Amino acid sequence: MAKFILSCCSTADLSKEHFDKIDVKYICFHYELDGVEHPDDLGQTMPFEEFYRKMTEGAATKTSQVNSDEYYDFWKPYLEQGYDILHLTLSSGISGSINSANIAREDLEEEFPDRKLYVVDSLGASSGYGLIMDTLAGMRDEGRSIDELHDWIEQHKLDLNHWFFSTDLTFYIRGGRISKTAGTVGTILGICPLLNMDNEGRLIPRSKIRGKKKVIQEIVKRMEENAQDGLDYSGKCYISQSACMEDAEAVARLVEERFPKLDGKVEINYIGTTIGSHTGPGTVALFFWGKRRQG
Repeated sequence: MAKFILSCCSTADLSKEHFDKIDVKYICFHYELDGVEHPDDLGQTMPFEEFYRKMTEGAATKTSQVNSDEYYDFWKPYLEQGYDILHLTLSSGISGSINSANIAREDLEEEFPDRKLYVVDSLGASSGYGLIMDTLAGMRDEGRSIDELHDWIEQHKLDLNHWFFSTDLTFYIRGGRISKTAGTVGTILGICPLLNMDNEGRLIPRSKIRGKKKVIQEIVKRMEENAQDGLDYSGKCYISQSACMEDAEAVARLVEERFPKLDGKVEINYIGTTIGSHTGPGTVALFFWGKRRQG
């Protein structure tokens, strides 16, 4: 069987230790903080707590995706060593990263015509994207081929459910995603928007929930309605959060109470610096395998 590697972007928001454990390679996005560029390297060069503290204090953020030259340089050594590659990109619904990846892929396929280099749009983000990578790594370890993994994820990527809520509208206002008036009113009323990712990998507002306690209950209710096998769901569940660990832990406790057959405890990760640059602090995201996502 030909040897191959699995790779993704740092925006899959697992820890470095997790990626190392499952042997998935990753390439880093970039972000700027008050005009200074940093790698989105899973909190290695700037701890997440410091990043979100600086945002709260008013630091300006800007993000940039991986360019085609970076993809080329990232993949070429593996191809030279005789590896095939299956790479999943951040959702095309929120990033143009896949375009850069495909430019590099075309160049490398000319240089290495005997190697396979698959680029797949994950239609996922944050630790939902990470859960996809974790699942593929498990299948690889069971002996599945790169072609089997490629075909499987193309068929099943829309089964990975992404649900998000935010208790802080500051950065949604600052980024222009909601108007200042609507944001001010929402803040006064304690509105917590509940969103999910649709079948094109875009974040779509679904409900406006008043109060943190209610939105925590509601996001777990959406899991009850959509998880594979309902309350008998036996897969993994991941959460990512941006400087609101208590809220994430409250969701995790509720999920573990409602879903006794989970594969292990709920894993909580940080929302990384790329996605966190847009959400700001106060966002909790819940990920699980479930019903196929619709528009």
